[in-house]
Amino acid sequence: MADTRDDGRPDPDTLLERVEAEDRRAARGRLKVFFGASPGVGKTYAMLTAARRLKADGVDVVVGVVETHGREATAARAAGLEVLPRRAVAYRGATIEEMDLPGILRRRPAVCLIDELAHTRETATRVARVIFDDKLDLPASDTVSDL
Repeated sequence: MADTRDDGRPDPDTLLERVEAEDRRAARGRLKVFFGASPGVGKTYAMLTAARRLKADGVDVVVGVVETHGREATAARAAGLEVLPRRAVAYRGATIEEMDLPGILRRRPAVCLIDELAHTRETATRVARVIFDDKLDLPASDTVSDL
């Protein structure tokens, strides 16, 4: 299909296809990752600081999982943010606390923080699929994490 008609004006069908494609891209969640060279350099702290700014701007932000590693300053940054409860998961004969991905999907936040995404082994692949799979009929949520 041509981008313009014989009279030089844009083809309305082509314009509609472009707008619909932009709408589909805009409706998908985005992934923002805070990188750091080593543990303790402030990735989680920076992620929580960004989340607090978003919340102050009226954005629906939740913490899917956060690991403070006993750092008081990091725990203080999480204060005031909605932290979703973890769920118990059986793993190799032990019970571990894991991020509740189904709970996050039910909650449908605009932004969800997932601390140490690479370490949440049971759900990391499922989270990536939810973020990037445009075939899933889910509302868009942006995901913020660190590695």
